[in-house]
Amino acid sequence: MDPRDPSPPSQPLATPTADPVGTDGVPPLDVGRVLAALFDFQIAAGADAWLAEDPVDAFALSQASRQAKAPPQISPQTSLQTSPRSGYQAPHPPTRQTPEGAPVAPHAAPPPVGPLEPTHHAVLPDDEAVGAARALARQAPSLEALREALGQFTGCNLRLTAKSLVFADGSPDARVMFIGEAPGREEDRQGLPFVGRSGQLLDRMLAAIGLAREAVYITNVVPWRPPGNRTPSPQETEICKPFVLRQIELVAPEIVVFLGGASAKALTETSEGILRLRGRWLELPMASGPVKAMATLHPAYLLRNPVQKRFAWRDFLAVKAALAAPGGGPPNG
Repeated sequence: MDPRDPSPPSQPLATPTADPVGTDGVPPLDVGRVLAALFDFQIAAGADAWLAEDPVDAFALSQASRQAKAPPQISPQTSLQTSPRSGYQAPHPPTRQTPEGAPVAPHAAPPPVGPLEPTHHAVLPDDEAVGAARALARQAPSLEALREALGQFTGCNLRLTAKSLVFADGSPDARVMFIGEAPGREEDRQGLPFVGRSGQLLDRMLAAIGLAREAVYITNVVPWRPPGNRTPSPQETEICKPFVLRQIELVAPEIVVFLGGASAKALTETSEGILRLRGRWLELPMASGPVKAMATLHPAYLLRNPVQKRFAWRDFLAVKAALAAPGGGPPNG
């Protein structure tokens, strides 16, 4: 074809693509991307597991609760009032007279004030809840009793959103006790601590120093998974702390290993970060006497930062050496 020829070609040079803009000037809706964004939002908000087969309309339940607790309405025209306990009928208060002589109905009783009972029985995470947790944990004579008491404890609101109570795993006669911060999604699903990817890494680390998972005791400071795997609040940690301290008393391990800085800070009340805290022996004060402890990097952190595994390996070797030392414990000081 002559490029100087002004006549249009008989055939199109290329197949036209679909117009990305609709007839109204708005791009067409990408349903797949919208659904993916919706799922990402729900997972970030903590809605990543089904707790029941049928959905529950919480707004309807709340409205029904308010209606059930609302006081009965008394009509101003009612001339008699009946006491619900004795059946006594008292005369209705007399009507007021205006200066012009026109009758005016008496004022209706004001509605009661104060908060209604919450539909889902959430509680205020205050000092009273912490005191109740301490009393309940102190009364448990065994790990089985402590687990049962924790299952009936209503002072922590995380129980309302978690699927399972993640108590502990391993041997109650273990020489070494590992303590993390809180369960994740897989732990919440199975009801056991450290069973996800981080738990698999922990199992391999234990095997590398000659320890089987069944020979150690594994638990968390907080036994319920926070929504969306968020960090437990200081109030939630303080409420749950008496139960993990009681576990330490009942297991009576020779060594406690903190998996991550959160559990170390919660139980030793230190303010140092895990990178400065790890690798040295700590002392965990207990009623029966101090317990030697070691803080190391959390397996989930090691999965995100594999280069840091060499530091965790040094910490595990120190624990292995302490168990093999004469007297079966870590060095003093």
